[in-house]
Amino acid sequence: MITRKRIFLDLTDEALAPEASRSLEREGYAVIPSAFSPDEVAALRADIERVYTELPGDPRNTQSEEREDFRYEMLNRSAVCQRAVADRRILDVIEPLLGEDCHIIANTAWRNPPRAENDHGGGNWHIDAGPHVPRPAGVPWDDRIPYPVFAIGVHLLLEDCPADAGPTGVLPGSHRSGQHPPFDRLTDADLEYEGRKPVLLTGKAGDLAMFASDVWHRRMPSPGEKGRFFLQLHYGRRDIAQRLRPTRDVHHLSDEALSRAESPRERSVVGLHPPLFYDG
Repeated sequence: MITRKRIFLDLTDEALAPEASRSLEREGYAVIPSAFSPDEVAALRADIERVYTELPGDPRNTQSEEREDFRYEMLNRSAVCQRAVADRRILDVIEPLLGEDCHIIANTAWRNPPRAENDHGGGNWHIDAGPHVPRPAGVPWDDRIPYPVFAIGVHLLLEDCPADAGPTGVLPGSHRSGQHPPFDRLTDADLEYEGRKPVLLTGKAGDLAMFASDVWHRRMPSPGEKGRFFLQLHYGRRDIAQRLRPTRDVHHLSDEALSRAESPRERSVVGLHPPLFYDG
């Protein structure tokens, strides 16, 4: 666990952190039941449904037939969502891992119907970034060193998400592997990590499902008649850039600098990156 002392990060007493924070560091995920009340969920759901009605699917996701599932940068489009971003019931859990000055890096509403297959990348095993501390397979992490967490995803469930709705599945402990999921098993729902099977982050409306960005996770198969509906809040350490909008739209460059950046590497080195994790 960490804290910001003046301008530097320092270690703090793990025993003072909530159990959910310790679970995120240890297992890579945590679920907080009934974090938001039915009235709060109803207000969030109503305003998010308004955004779905008023705005089309985001053009950044043109390659996916599932573009209508998503609405991005929700805190810019909904005051109710912006209040949720700063809610202490979330921040009290993530700040011991990311620091008191962590910030939102992406904020997307997901409304996924049941599907036999997903063409969006979230339907395969993946990590949201990293691994942040890559290392060879078979090299265990030294448990004397608290495992660093750089980004955390939070799913605020807006409706019940049982096992047959295709909840997010995580492989406990995989965030500590220093590895990404094996490319030849990205679609294998029975993938294991060190003998541990996937844990399904099922829950009721108002629950919070949280996971470290490095943990292996995916949307699990959804054989039922209903899908899932949640507000996703991604938080990162202060050092990690926000990704609410693509860098082609939001950047720090003058018109002159933009015109001089011609090759793909000249563009990426000045901060114009193709959309990837967190960008949609």
